[in-house]
Amino acid sequence: MIRRLASALVLMIGLSACAVPPPKNYDAFGAAQPYSILVPPPINRSTDALAGEYLSTTIAKPLANRGYYVFPINLVRRVLEDDGLPDPEMVHAADPTHLGQLFGADTILYVTIEKWAAEYIVLDTIVTVDVSYILKETAGGTTIWEHRQQAKYNANAGDAGGGGIAGLLVKVVAAAITKAKPDYIRMSRQANTAAFGTPQQGLPPGPHFRDRATEKDLSKP
Repeated sequence: MIRRLASALVLMIGLSACAVPPPKNYDAFGAAQPYSILVPPPINRSTDALAGEYLSTTIAKPLANRGYYVFPINLVRRVLEDDGLPDPEMVHAADPTHLGQLFGADTILYVTIEKWAAEYIVLDTIVTVDVSYILKETAGGTTIWEHRQQAKYNANAGDAGGGGIAGLLVKVVAAAITKAKPDYIRMSRQANTAAFGTPQQGLPPGPHFRDRATEKDLSKP
């Protein structure tokens, strides 16, 4: 039963649109040549009060893996609070130049959680993490990169339970487990990694990118 349940759990990561999007324009990004990235607390538009906390724990590593210096997330939160910006909405509305001077950052990544939910549909549970990203340079507040990424987890996508009563029970149990405890952390990691690393959509290699010799600039075809 456990093996059948495990094989039924399928993680699906994809762009928010079904069609393959056109390559992004990286002219502004190339002109800015970002070195460091400041990530303030995300705006949470979902009904899960903890979504922002979960997402914040997964965003620094994939950014660092792309070769950028990322300011410590918890330190950023404390400094912003001391500066009179305790709310994500206030931070996102603040002057990017002021934030850049406050931390010595040359770019700011504004993150918004569009959806963060587990929906039970008949005998299935679909968990969705939908995140949008906007990267601005702090010198003038120009947007140099933006992206939207969605990750979906379908408990019975593999339909490994087979037919009959036994198969039905497998689907019911798998959906119930996913509904009770969605693996948001893993999905957040997958969404962030896909958003930053997808060729011609993600972030080009930064100044500290380790595999520059084996990976060409993702912004280029």
